[in-house]
Amino acid sequence: MQFAGGSLSIPMRWDEMRKMGATAREMLCRAAASQWNVPRDELITADSLVRHGPSGKSAHYKDLVAVASLIAVPDEADVRLKAPADYRLLGKRISNASAEGIATGKPIFGIDAKVDGMVYASLVKCPSIGGVAKSANLEAVRALPGVIDAFILDGTPGPYNFDIRESHTIQSGVAIVGKDTWSTFKAREALKVDWDLSAASQDDSDVIEAEALAALAAGKVEAEIERTGDVEAAFANAAMTADATYSTDFVSHAQLEPQGVLVSAATSAVEVWTSSQTPVFITSNLAKLLDVTPANITVHQLRGGGGFGRRLSNEYIFEAALISRRVGAPVKLQWKREDDMAFDYFRAPTYYRLQGAVAADGQLVGWKNLVAAASADGENANYGASYRPYDFPGKVIPNVAVEQSFVKSQTPTGAWRAPISNVYAFAEQSFIAELAHKAGQDHRDFLLNAIGDKGWIKEGDMASLNTARARATIEAVTKAAGWGRKLPEGHGLGLAFFLSHSGHIAEVAEVSVDGKNITVHDVWVAADVGQVVNLSGLENQLQGSVVDGLSTMAAQSISIKNGAVVQSNYDSYPLLRMPQSPRVHVDVLNSGYRPTGAGEPALPPLAPAVCNAVFNACGERIRALPISKAGFTIV
Repeated sequence: MQFAGGSLSIPMRWDEMRKMGATAREMLCRAAASQWNVPRDELITADSLVRHGPSGKSAHYKDLVAVASLIAVPDEADVRLKAPADYRLLGKRISNASAEGIATGKPIFGIDAKVDGMVYASLVKCPSIGGVAKSANLEAVRALPGVIDAFILDGTPGPYNFDIRESHTIQSGVAIVGKDTWSTFKAREALKVDWDLSAASQDDSDVIEAEALAALAAGKVEAEIERTGDVEAAFANAAMTADATYSTDFVSHAQLEPQGVLVSAATSAVEVWTSSQTPVFITSNLAKLLDVTPANITVHQLRGGGGFGRRLSNEYIFEAALISRRVGAPVKLQWKREDDMAFDYFRAPTYYRLQGAVAADGQLVGWKNLVAAASADGENANYGASYRPYDFPGKVIPNVAVEQSFVKSQTPTGAWRAPISNVYAFAEQSFIAELAHKAGQDHRDFLLNAIGDKGWIKEGDMASLNTARARATIEAVTKAAGWGRKLPEGHGLGLAFFLSHSGHIAEVAEVSVDGKNITVHDVWVAADVGQVVNLSGLENQLQGSVVDGLSTMAAQSISIKNGAVVQSNYDSYPLLRMPQSPRVHVDVLNSGYRPTGAGEPALPPLAPAVCNAVFNACGERIRALPISKAGFTIV
């Protein structure tokens, strides 16, 4: 299965890639042994060479390939994997083979794909998500310079269902085909469409938020997600309790490279050039859409200019394929930035009312979480809008209740870097800091006591909390940041820990606050993701997660009015700039466990670490993201 998502690439391929490499090494050694007529056991490998110590003979791998290819593949039992002590490359910094091409602007991305005879296309969809094109001034558009054709592309009415595995449907729109991208984009300005809005979304994000917060304030419960212990007794007997509501807005993926694809589908031999995160699902769904056999579809996988979950869905490929079949030529379909923002599947808005109970001995003994989840059908939460039962608090704190109510929303939501964790961690870890403050305890000590020492909650499950690994990251990051040191006036340190996508990550942020201006000076990251494969790549992922998390929490928010997205480009949906970025210090812990992914787990702790630091700097608690809603600005 070829896909990239869920921070799974490393853990999914670890065993098989090691076995493949070890098998190839064994075959090369056997080839050398047969050529030199020496015992296999006397051969060693290093620096791409097979060496025979007694005779001094050596041969480069490339010179042994022809003979090795004729040798039977050895049984798995006869192949020896390296012990960690023998690793020479794993855990070291290895440069990205594409680094020079990326830095110098080489045409290696999906947006750069070209073939002879291709035409260009742009697809205009209804601003109110799910609307259907009834008619348009097609003749006038066709007469414009550089335009080859314009036509209505039929699609499924209603907000798009982003079923990345099975769906091959598209949304209705008007396709404009031209001689170049500029001509198609320019022609959009003259296009006039009569939209049928009967099945379109009517969402208003302000209404969704108001209804959600009202449901939480009223304690409205429609479903129970998790319950352990005697929650009511824990709260009744507590020495101290706290109650706070946290919320986050819709956000877009906003990847730098908008969706785009080149598809040749004029005949039964179909070719696709794209930067999808799920090429495994392109072939099966495109075969159904075009009524061709999967064997007749070739997918050329190209580098993507950012994904963060957005490129898991291939609907833009299906759009291009239908346009290509209609015009009988290869089609380069290019979304505008405005298309990318208007027809994303967004990170869902979230609303959590958290309550905690602390016993007389200072221990966290009770936890309540009431979720108001956006829901299209009133019975199931939209993707990412709810909560998943985490080991903490559910299997650590003795008395836990997680309940849920629903608020109506038809706006499509989907996977966004560290789904659910990316929003719930903000609420949970900020509230832990609130509890510690109210209980008069040091935040680090309170957090360590709350996590406890139960060990590996589910032995053998890499996604399960290991309290020893959690504690090690918290202790390492607070030591690195100088937790407890005297700070200048207006400065604060903030701490957060979260287990996401099998990565145990703790972070400390140092900020200074001047009025409503926040400077994030430094962020320390302590990460335990098991065996490191490429230290350079790992550091890049951890540092990038910090910057992405800060960018998102600062001022990014998607507003919905009459079912349409209000923001359209980076002027209204700002990305973090270089001068706003903090110094990021990474400490990688070598715990000896199997490797897990690093693309997502360092993002969730960032927002609570920064917000906790802001509170310690100025005394104002931030409970809603982005922080711009409270008037704060990252400078």
